Amino acid sequence: MCVARVRIAWEIISVAAALKMVKTLVNDAKAGNPLYVTGNASSANATATNSVPSMFPAGSAPPLSPRSSSVSPRIMKQRTGLSSLGRPLKLLSETVKELIPQFYFQNGRPPPKELKERCLFRINQIFYGHTEGLQMNEFKVVTKEICKLPSFFSPILFQKIDVNAAGFVTRDAFVDYWVNDNLLTVDIATQIFTIMKQPDNMFLTQDDFKPLLRELLATHPGLEFLQSTPEFQERYAETVLYRIFYYINRAGNGQLTLRELKRGNLVAAMQHADEEEDINKVLRYFSYEHFYVIYCKFWELDTDHDFLIDKEDLIRYGNHALTYRIVDRIFLQVPRKFTSSVVGKMGYEDFVYFILAEEDKSSEPSLEYWLKCVDLDGNGVITRNEMQFFYEEQLHRMECMAQEPVVFEDILCQIIDMIKPEDESFVTIRDLKGSKLSGSVFNILFNLNKFMGFETRDPFLVRQERENPTLTEWDRFAHREYIMLSMEEDVEEASNGSAEVFDESLEAPF
Repeated sequence: MCVARVRIAWEIISVAAALKMVKTLVNDAKAGNPLYVTGNASSANATATNSVPSMFPAGSAPPLSPRSSSVSPRIMKQRTGLSSLGRPLKLLSETVKELIPQFYFQNGRPPPKELKERCLFRINQIFYGHTEGLQMNEFKVVTKEICKLPSFFSPILFQKIDVNAAGFVTRDAFVDYWVNDNLLTVDIATQIFTIMKQPDNMFLTQDDFKPLLRELLATHPGLEFLQSTPEFQERYAETVLYRIFYYINRAGNGQLTLRELKRGNLVAAMQHADEEEDINKVLRYFSYEHFYVIYCKFWELDTDHDFLIDKEDLIRYGNHALTYRIVDRIFLQVPRKFTSSVVGKMGYEDFVYFILAEEDKSSEPSLEYWLKCVDLDGNGVITRNEMQFFYEEQLHRMECMAQEPVVFEDILCQIIDMIKPEDESFVTIRDLKGSKLSGSVFNILFNLNKFMGFETRDPFLVRQERENPTLTEWDRFAHREYIMLSMEEDVEEASNGSAEVFDESLEAPF
C-alpha cells in the first residue's frame, strides 16, 4: 500500500516538472530562442541501440504507467526512424512567407509574354509602311485578325481609339488600347461590351447598337438589296434592336448589362451574321425574313398607317384569335409599359414585343409576359379563379361557334397535368419554366385558334418538330408566314402583270 502511494506521489512530482519544462520551452519559442532537447542516456531500462531521445532533462522523465507491462507499439514504431541522441532541434525564427499569385486585376489580367509577343508581331506586320497610321477603310483587317471581332465592329472600334477624330489610328495608339489596357486577354463578350458602351455607363442602351447596325446594313451582302430603300433599312434595324432587347435585357429596363450579354446568345449571333452571307440563315435577331413577317403583320393591323394600333386593331390579330379580356390586359400595359406617347395606342416596338411573346410561348420572356397578364392581383402566381376568369370567354366563344364546350373543371385538371405545379392551388413562374407545355396552357386560356389546334394537332407535325429541336416556335411561325406572304405577293404581281398585258392588247392595232 505504501509502495503504491509513493509511486503516485512520484508521478505527480514528475508531471509537475514536465509541465514546468513545457512552459519554459514555449516561452523560449515565443521569444525566438533556439530550443535544445537533450536525451536521457542514463535510463536503466533502455539499451544503447534503442535509446529514445527525451524532451525532458536527464533524470526528470516520468516513468511508464504501472499498468503497462510491455512497451507501447506506438513507441516501437517511432524508434525505428529516430536519429542520433541528444541532437538539438532548432526552431526557425524567420517566418516563411507563402507567395500567393495575384488573382484580381482591376483593368484585366495582363497577357502572357508569349501571347503578347505574337500579337505585337502581327500588329507590326499590319501597320508596316503606315507611318501615320491606318485609315478607317484599312482598319477592318485589324478588327478581324487581331481583335477577332465581327467586321462590322470596325468603325466603332476605330472611333473608340481615334478619340481626337484625326482620321487614322497609329500603331502605338492601337497597342495602348488593345494590348496595354489588357483587352487582349478578356473574353469576347467583355470586349464587345467595353467597345460599345459609353465611358460613364456600366450598361448598353439601344443607341449604342445603332452604329453597329448601320455598318451591318452598309456592308453585309445579304442586305445589299435594301440600300435602295432607306426607310426599310431603318425599320429593319429597329426590329433587330427590339428583338435583341426583348430576349437579352431580362430586366426590361432598357439597360443591357455585361452579365445579361454573357448569359445570352447575342455574341454568337453577331459572329454568325459576320460569317454567313445569307442573312436569312441567321435566325437569331438578324434574319430579314423574320423582320418582313413582323412588319407585314403590323402593317395589316395598322389600317390608317399612322404607325400606331389601338385595341380594336389588335383584336383582329391572327383572325380574331385573342379574347377581349387578354387584349384589355395588354392595353392596360400590365405586361409592359408602352413606348408610344399616344394614350390607348400601341407603337411598333410594343407590337414587336407582343408578337414575339404571342408566337413563341416556349421562351422565358414570353412566359413572364403572359403570367403578368393573367395574374389579375399582381401577386406573382396564377390561381384557379384567375384561370377561370379568362377561360369563361373562351367557353362562350366555343358555344357561339357550335363547338363542343369543355367545362372549366376538366380544363383545370388538364392544366395541372401539363404543368405539374409544386402546389396545385396555384401556378408560379418556376412551374411554367419547368414545363414544355406552358405555352399551350396560355393558349387554352385566351387564344381560341391555337387551343383548337392543340386539341386536333397533327402527329406528323409533332414528329417533325421533334426531329429539328433547334428551331423555336417563333422560327417555325416566321417561316410559314413568310412563305404565305411571299406567295400572296407573287399572285398580286402576276395579276397586275396580266392586267397590263390585257390593256396593251386592247390598244394594239388590228
